[in-house]
Amino acid sequence: MFEKFLTGKTAVVTGSNSGIGLGVAHQLAAAGADIVLNSFTDNKEDHALADELAKQHGVTVRYIKADMSKGDECRALIEKAGKCDILVNNAGIQHVAPIQDFPSDKWDAIIAINLSSAFHTTAAALPKMREAGWGRIVNIASAHGLTASPYKSAYVSAKHGVVGLTKVTGLETAREAITCNAVCPGYVLTPLVEAQIPDTMKEYKMGRDEVIEKVMLERQPSKEFVTVEQLGDTVVFLCSDAAAQITGTTISVDGGWTAL
Repeated sequence: MFEKFLTGKTAVVTGSNSGIGLGVAHQLAAAGADIVLNSFTDNKEDHALADELAKQHGVTVRYIKADMSKGDECRALIEKAGKCDILVNNAGIQHVAPIQDFPSDKWDAIIAINLSSAFHTTAAALPKMREAGWGRIVNIASAHGLTASPYKSAYVSAKHGVVGLTKVTGLETAREAITCNAVCPGYVLTPLVEAQIPDTMKEYKMGRDEVIEKVMLERQPSKEFVTVEQLGDTVVFLCSDAAAQITGTTISVDGGWTAL
């Protein structure tokens, strides 16, 4: 979809050894960006994934381990990357429980990984972007950054916080060639979600198509999953010159969910 207009740029994508993060990394690499992949593990599969991505797109790809629940490791990730022209804050976890039963450690972990990590990486990346005279920050928020669901207190709070952080970052960089925006996906067809479909079919005694439409995509009016490629291309667009005056805002990729 995009020509290689990001050649010479380096993109750091947090939480990117699977799912949305990996999909975004693929589309940025296809547009010519060198990539830094990240997760909290550090095994041969992680580094093999980086090699595969590099080979597929003809760019430089490195894998750097960093635990996004720890602020010092978030900042160290950016320092180890060297260059950081594009920062995609994607790392996230989820837990579902009523507020009175929500474990305190789960709350702390979700806020740390889904929200605080984006603050730490952004704080470390901005000086590099200012030195380079150009930068793009894209925060992967959620439809839950704009609306809410029961039993997701920590996730909804964190994603609303990400949207707020996006606005502040956009304002603080408004007079520079740096933008910051949040992409707010609805339900995305990742390998994790795909793996949940058979169990959901059994639980509701429904066929695949019915369980997707009536259960999994109940709140998504299009009744279609968002794809990781669509999210990746949205991120690539936000890195283009066409998006130079789009900053401090949200882009919903949710099949109409937040229009309700």
